[in-house]
Amino acid sequence: SSAASDVYKRQVIIWPTLLQFFGTVVKASANISFPAKTSQSLNSTLNFSSEKVTLPVIKACALIKAQSSNLGFKCAISGFCKNASLSIASIGASLKIAERIIGIHFFNPAPLMPLVEIIPSIQTTEQTTTISKNLISNWGKTVVLCKDTPGFIVNRVARPFYGEALRIYEEGIADFSTIDWALTEIGGFRMGPFTLMDYIGNDVNFAVTESVFKAFFYDPRFKPSFTQKRYAEAGYFGRKSGRGYYDYNDIKLNPKPQINKALGEKILNRILCLLINEAIDAVFMGVATSKDVDLAMTKGVNYPKGLLKWGDEIGLDKILEQLQNLFDSVSYTHLRAHETRGNLVCRLLLE
Repeated sequence: SSAASDVYKRQVIIWPTLLQFFGTVVKASANISFPAKTSQSLNSTLNFSSEKVTLPVIKACALIKAQSSNLGFKCAISGFCKNASLSIASIGASLKIAERIIGIHFFNPAPLMPLVEIIPSIQTTEQTTTISKNLISNWGKTVVLCKDTPGFIVNRVARPFYGEALRIYEEGIADFSTIDWALTEIGGFRMGPFTLMDYIGNDVNFAVTESVFKAFFYDPRFKPSFTQKRYAEAGYFGRKSGRGYYDYNDIKLNPKPQINKALGEKILNRILCLLINEAIDAVFMGVATSKDVDLAMTKGVNYPKGLLKWGDEIGLDKILEQLQNLFDSVSYTHLRAHETRGNLVCRLLLE
């Protein structure tokens, strides 16, 4: 069907050089015909009226596998879905030549955002990875290499930016606007977490958090927030719905932030130390190199500086002390699960 063809074209990256390398012959102007079964599956699974195609992880994997199988692909480009929790290895398992599977994750809007995460799976050959890196680098993109793990680099490391901000709100420490003020005015971030969640869409951001939480076998540090869940359920998606954490129909209704430097620094330090700890953990677990983690966070989500560089400037001993103080003061199980690992990582780096 025409609609199915349009969606398929959005999903598959149709650049002749790349497609020739992967052995898939698809012309951008061609009308792609699906078997009746596949077209029905597409129509029932996707919302064609939406500019952004959002899929549950399991359905997305099933859809990609089905298309790979139905179209007789010998290989595939995995990078055409917006969910960074997809398993590249799982998609590759349905291919006849799985050694050519590669994950290519662009950031929205792709023409403007310089970062591209490249994710080889356990099946991917070194040649496939090298050619992909060189090709995308030649397009003027900043390429980082990461392991096939949930969230890749950015969507894994950035989780505390949203999650800890929501916890601070839920503890009654500060409201949305004050937390955003602390991160932007004191921390130098371009957007505060609540402004950013409203921009992304609370439905989308919550779905990503939930999928990362499940993909990490319910690790408490990635636990979603009931506040965000309720906002998403209420249809308070953010800018696109006219209301989220802020009212976009009448901005005069939005409360002013509490301008308190001591409070702002407390909020910033709490979120920042968890972000740095998550970046350290990504390096420690071999998700990516230190250089690529810092590149990903500055080029992919416009952080004011790389988190590992930021940690070095503050001092890893101070970061460790902040983590311990935070754990002692709030007794969070999500900190207990991760802080021990953070302890070990910080000590190794200090030595």
